[in-house]
Amino acid sequence: MFCKYCGKESETEVCEECQKAHNEETIEVEATKVESNTTASKNPNSKSKIAAGLLGIFLGSLGVHNFYLGYTGKAIAQLLISLLSCGMLSFVSAIWGLIEGILILTGSINTDADGNPLEE
Repeated sequence: MFCKYCGKESETEVCEECQKAHNEETIEVEATKVESNTTASKNPNSKSKIAAGLLGIFLGSLGVHNFYLGYTGKAIAQLLISLLSCGMLSFVSAIWGLIEGILILTGSINTDADGNPLEE
């Protein structure tokens, strides 16, 4: 039998050359370790920096980017400024959203409301 790891011929369950076991359980455990290491670095709750920035620039007057990032208080304030003034003060929240969108894209705002870092 040949070792699956180093290619040397081995008669035992554990390779004398690389000291790794030849049984299937070890292979599954090592594959699970590799898989868990690659997925551990990516946070499933992280939001996109580009999406948040573009939402701020284009839909900032409605506070959509703040809803996306979880800042519901600011989002409701921007939405109410636009809606309750029948659109007459929507330029105020549009400028507010434009500035926040640019800050998100430049990296000055780099976390969401839960403290998760924004992805590139």
